[in-house]
Amino acid sequence: MSDLPRKAVTRTAKLAALPLGFAGRATWGLGKRIGGRSAELVAREVQQRTADQLFKTLGELKGGAMKLGQALSVFESALPEEVAGPYRAALTKLQEAAPPLPAHTVHGVLAERIGEDWREYFLEFEDKPSAAASIGQVHRGVWHDGREVAVKVQYPGAGEALLSDLTQLSRFARLLGPLIPGMDIKPLIKEMRDRVSEELDYELEAQAQRVHAEEFADDPAVVIPGVVHQSDQVLVTEWMDGIPLADVIADGTAEQRDRAGQLLARFLFSGPARTGLLHADPHPGNFRLLPEEEEGAPAGAWRLGVLDFGTVDRLPGGLPSTIGESLRMTLEGNAAAVYGLLREEGFVKESIELEPDEVLDYLLPIIEPAQVEEFTFSRGWLRDQAARIADPRSPAHQLGRQLNLPPSYLLIHRVTLSTIGVLCQLGAAVRLRDELEAWLPGFVAETEEPEPVAEGGA
Repeated sequence: MSDLPRKAVTRTAKLAALPLGFAGRATWGLGKRIGGRSAELVAREVQQRTADQLFKTLGELKGGAMKLGQALSVFESALPEEVAGPYRAALTKLQEAAPPLPAHTVHGVLAERIGEDWREYFLEFEDKPSAAASIGQVHRGVWHDGREVAVKVQYPGAGEALLSDLTQLSRFARLLGPLIPGMDIKPLIKEMRDRVSEELDYELEAQAQRVHAEEFADDPAVVIPGVVHQSDQVLVTEWMDGIPLADVIADGTAEQRDRAGQLLARFLFSGPARTGLLHADPHPGNFRLLPEEEEGAPAGAWRLGVLDFGTVDRLPGGLPSTIGESLRMTLEGNAAAVYGLLREEGFVKESIELEPDEVLDYLLPIIEPAQVEEFTFSRGWLRDQAARIADPRSPAHQLGRQLNLPPSYLLIHRVTLSTIGVLCQLGAAVRLRDELEAWLPGFVAETEEPEPVAEGGA
């Protein structure tokens, strides 16, 4: 049985219509140019109309279409404000909701995967889903021992839909390029395809969540819900309330934004060091801001709640020390050493010769947040970075096309970019250097011994 959505033919038709619409808008834009409109203005109009159609279609579908929509949503900060503004609400909606499965379908999955007596496991079960995403939806319930739980039910046919959608989307990935300046979307779609089997395996997800929940059990700043029950296509975890990060982005206080940003950066860099796993789906729908519950805690001592461990990168030794070493040497201005390390690790192919100083100039603006004690991320800053790399006339664009991203760094790179996108959506002031010094191998020279970041600083 499959409800994703209605029929496969319908899904394919909706996705197949996208490139035709894109081509039509390009022709429309050419006509505007001939009529005397400026190239920049016409390009933005085409970009906005293309984005409107893309996200409307992705929002109507689950599977890989929804997954790509969520992944792209964190990069809306890189778009010009007059383009991003009109459909920012649609992007935010993608992070938290999708058309739900009917109750009878959900009951059928629970009966098949837990047993015909599945209701005996629950004191309460809400048929209306509290959240719906790319491959499953979440229902609130009360477990038989009285614990409030989140019941994640995988959509029937989710695997086939994921693969079909991503295959279809990859065929016209280059047409999506103008939406997110400076980002090649095709490798993003390929990496999603490669990880479909992991995404669908709730046993792997439960294992990753258990590891995180155990490691962060006594952490005063990060909260991970425990796993209650797991079976094929059903995952039951402890329920977590809190303010969705999308709501903090929309209308949170400056204090909430800064705190969320600091803890998000801390979780990103400390997670691999503490668990050997990198949470690889950092869109706002997977995070909550929770008030401190302990007696005597200062007002506003917010904690970060983390959900959805379906996609993780397994890094037994933590993040590669190459990342920390290259960042440190870039900050030190050691162009030759940075270039040598990047060439050694495969970021610069053997067949290519680059000027070390030009490589350093390319990297310095990117790591600007680590140059100061506290950096305020913003949409304007990210737009400037995207424009610098996307402009075909700029040296940064030419050099960026010559650099290579080794496969082992692909997911780390995407997670880092996505996290920066969320920080810019938050407009958060973050002491990023503190987190890098505490958790990123190689960022501090071996003679130095930094202390872990003390709790309380936001």
